[in-house]
Amino acid sequence: MHKVKFDEAVATICKADKRYKPDAYFFLRDTLDYTVKELRADELIEHRHVTGRELLNGLRDYAINELGIMAYPVLESWGVTCGRDIGEMVYNLIQVEAFGKSEDDHPTDFEGWMSFDEAFRNPYRPTRPVLVPSLEIADDPVEPLTRGNKPATTSEA
Repeated sequence: MHKVKFDEAVATICKADKRYKPDAYFFLRDTLDYTVKELRADELIEHRHVTGRELLNGLRDYAINELGIMAYPVLESWGVTCGRDIGEMVYNLIQVEAFGKSEDDHPTDFEGWMSFDEAFRNPYRPTRPVLVPSLEIADDPVEPLTRGNKPATTSEA
């Protein structure tokens, strides 16, 4: 089997399928490397197949580590907004022989495991109620200062 250079594989895919930016594929490759490394550390296994769910969990952890609060908007700018997008990208890479596949793999393996909103936005949402300053002093409500629709004036008169 001929091993395809990853950057050539991505260029071929992006010519035919414009849904995802090239950077998304390179980030996916880095995510796979990160996930394999994490699985090896946890399981002491030299090499084994990574499932769709494991790759999505790896994506969540890697994206938050690398991109922080910008993970969701960056992924979205690359066209990646859900697990199905990751599955489509993986299968695009499989078709050009840049990624391997087992007999049990299927594109739907990436669906329904993770909400990108929860995975990438929830870690940065407040965990306690946001305090809003009160505009009341004693029992008298204080009106906020406003100019209304009048233009600003100077003190020259």
